[in-house]
Amino acid sequence: MPGNPVVHFEIGCEDGSRTRDFLSALFDWEITGREAGLAIQTGGDSPISGHIGELASEWGNYVIVYVQVDDLEASLTKAAELGGKALVPPVDLPGQGSFAWIAAPEGNIIGLWKPA
Repeated sequence: MPGNPVVHFEIGCEDGSRTRDFLSALFDWEITGREAGLAIQTGGDSPISGHIGELASEWGNYVIVYVQVDDLEASLTKAAELGGKALVPPVDLPGQGSFAWIAAPEGNIIGLWKPA
């Protein structure tokens, strides 16, 4: 299959408990973990996992999809060549992989994910 798949999503907010309660009740999602790391399991035949991040004071309320890439640095360079810009440089999550955030030319934030 060509292209890079969407593999994860993040919902940013100020109040993780309130967001968890709303999404869990609305969509019957299983949301577990502590406030700073609430993991979302959406269910279904081909689920995409997600998480809730309490970063609203810095980034505002947001929803980000993460696209899997082979090379974070190459993807950041290509994004810049196409008129985007890096917002968060590569961050390593030991044993899991690495991520970065870019802004598309119109300002939409997109996460890049490279698994370990």
